[in-house]
Amino acid sequence: MTRSEADPVGLLRELIRCPSVAPDAGAALDAVEGHLANAGFTGHRLTFAAPGTQPVDNLFARRGRGAPHLCFACHVDVVPPGDEALWSVPPFAGELRRGRIIGRGAEDMKGAVAAAIAATVGFLAATDRLEGSLSFLVTGDEEGPSVNGTAPVLGWMADNGHTPDHCIVGEPTNRETVGDTIKIGRRGALTGTLTVTGVQGHSAYPERAANPIPAMMRLIEAISPEPDRGNEHFAPSHLEMVSVDVGNPSANVIPSRITARFNARFNDCWTARSLETWLRQRLCEVALDELIGWELTTSSTAEAFIASPGRLVELLQEVITDATGRPALLTTAGGTSDARFIVRHCPVVEFGLVGRSMHQVDEHVPVGELEQLTGIYRAFLERYFAG
Repeated sequence: MTRSEADPVGLLRELIRCPSVAPDAGAALDAVEGHLANAGFTGHRLTFAAPGTQPVDNLFARRGRGAPHLCFACHVDVVPPGDEALWSVPPFAGELRRGRIIGRGAEDMKGAVAAAIAATVGFLAATDRLEGSLSFLVTGDEEGPSVNGTAPVLGWMADNGHTPDHCIVGEPTNRETVGDTIKIGRRGALTGTLTVTGVQGHSAYPERAANPIPAMMRLIEAISPEPDRGNEHFAPSHLEMVSVDVGNPSANVIPSRITARFNARFNDCWTARSLETWLRQRLCEVALDELIGWELTTSSTAEAFIASPGRLVELLQEVITDATGRPALLTTAGGTSDARFIVRHCPVVEFGLVGRSMHQVDEHVPVGELEQLTGIYRAFLERYFAG
């Protein structure tokens, strides 16, 4: 075992130097698989391709047998760097500047991958015998469509006797400092398109037309109020309009159609289906001209979920409190993550780095924060496998 295998800084710099813009994460997966193999893990490369999609390579690696079985779930695919001329260093160079490791994926989420591997290697080196199992689920499809990654890998794991007892997802969950936040759930997401049709006509003769724009304004107002007040674990659900388009190039023509798009983030008071029903009821309550019609279509990428309280959250809270002197805030804020798939199989929490620069130019992580996360993961492993 070499020092670099237990060094999160060296590991992260190596992973950043493997350009892995979704869904092309093969080189980064090779690096992860190599380090885990050196630590005694048996790896399985799993490629999935849903109809009409590009194949995605993933990795599942496990060491040990039996319970308890803890899994680190993570992704090594990253978003594109954008205009590389805006970066202070090449985005895939993994350079260390003034105590920060700079590169695409440093925070989201190759830093947590490096921390988990380093913590695992250190823990195993100090353990005579692993009482239970450790595994890594590493996908190359989190930043992409998320159809050929974590979800089918979990299916393969279930079919082959690898379903874990608990799982930690290393997304950048913290707000200001490492240890201030644990995500114990996520809101659901629903996207809708509302189309209102009227009758086109000359703007000088509005009586001969039916303008859909005022109707759309009334319909938007009807679905804009928060549909609930939230609860102990979730903020109120909300709907945000993201575009309103008429596509009318003429200043003297009343258009025949207007389209609005919105995105809703909803808590566990709702499912995507029940929220759509609520939206349709609200729209139906709006009085419209008989010549005006509307149509609503929706799609959902995630349902709301919350992790069951228990050993996983309690142990992680204890370790964080010991490391930082304060308990972490339990939250369900933020967007979606692959934890939405994992919760169907086992208890899951999300805990990783601070998310201050993810997806930005000069994405980076301070060395001190990376080492602190590694220490928390290491302490968690020690306490978890101590029974």
